[in-house]
Amino acid sequence: MDDLEELYNEIIMEHSMNSYNKKNLDSCDFCEMGHNPNCGDEIKLEIKLNGDIIEDMAFTGHGCAISQSSTSVMIDVLKGKTIKEAKDVIKTFIDMIKREITDESKLEKLEEAIAFRNISNMPARVKCALLAWHTMEDLLEKNSK
Repeated sequence: MDDLEELYNEIIMEHSMNSYNKKNLDSCDFCEMGHNPNCGDEIKLEIKLNGDIIEDMAFTGHGCAISQSSTSVMIDVLKGKTIKEAKDVIKTFIDMIKREITDESKLEKLEEAIAFRNISNMPARVKCALLAWHTMEDLLEKNSK
């Protein structure tokens, strides 16, 4: 395993074990449930907007290390972004997992979420990594003008 892969694994484990984003918000503008029937992973995303900027996000729920850490990392990456920017980052993440984007320069906007790039080598884990991202995509589609 090279240094980069090791760093990626550390990011995933850190977010899985110490998720600072796993909590309820005092108040939220929108929330969305995400569920993966294949493995039982279940999350609830809460978001607070300030105009079209994602001011705060949090999640609750349960699932495997991959789904929980992917959710937490997604929150870190999307917090502070506009809805338009968030949709772009979400699409980039999904395309990275599907191997439709491999160009490093296009993946930079994913920040720590790039740690999940090798999940595509583990087909059984792809849905775990994508759960939060698809849930957030649904939430934004339903609630943005």
